[in-house]
Amino acid sequence: MAEDFQAQLFSRFGKKIPAGTVLFQEGDRGEEMYIIQAGKVKISKKVRGVDKTLAMLEKGEFFGEMSILNDKPRSATAETVEDSDLLVIDRKTFDTLIRGNPEITVRFIKRLADRLREANEQMEALMIKDNTSRLVNILAKQVKDQKKAGELSISVDDLAGLAGIEKALAKTILEKLASVKIVELTAAEMIRILNQEQVDRLLKYLEMREIFGELM
Repeated sequence: MAEDFQAQLFSRFGKKIPAGTVLFQEGDRGEEMYIIQAGKVKISKKVRGVDKTLAMLEKGEFFGEMSILNDKPRSATAETVEDSDLLVIDRKTFDTLIRGNPEITVRFIKRLADRLREANEQMEALMIKDNTSRLVNILAKQVKDQKKAGELSISVDDLAGLAGIEKALAKTILEKLASVKIVELTAAEMIRILNQEQVDRLLKYLEMREIFGELM
């Protein structure tokens, strides 16, 4: 039944979008929101003229809803990172879904609350002054969110964007972590976690260093 319902939804609202497609840009007027059925979408924003990655969204996530809710221009840019299947919901359909289905409304509110928490966590991470600490904090969060060790679904470039630092600096930090066998960088500049326990220990050390400074 659930699969039939998903198929009906996709036949009515679904679109197959190739990787590298810009769905909307910061400043555009928004008339639609999106729900990811498969694939991955990057949300980014220009900060002092430089593109910064705000989030990497995967199956089950939705985005673009704020322009429908507040009727204001898009606050960020959305681009597919992989070939993606998306449900494209216009303003009228969204309003009908919210008014006619309390379960969808509750799930929507819960996800908005999660988004607010995640935004607060990212703001806290970005307030860490030390670049290494900031990058490792965000790396550890990515591991936690993806709930698995091994290759992460994030590139060096995107991790640098989330940490608010230049790619070259992020790569230098990651290469240092690779030298002590905590991470590994693939040829495609994707990140592999070799030792989750070491990541946790490094994170605790950097948190202590942020509070007390270098001990030696």
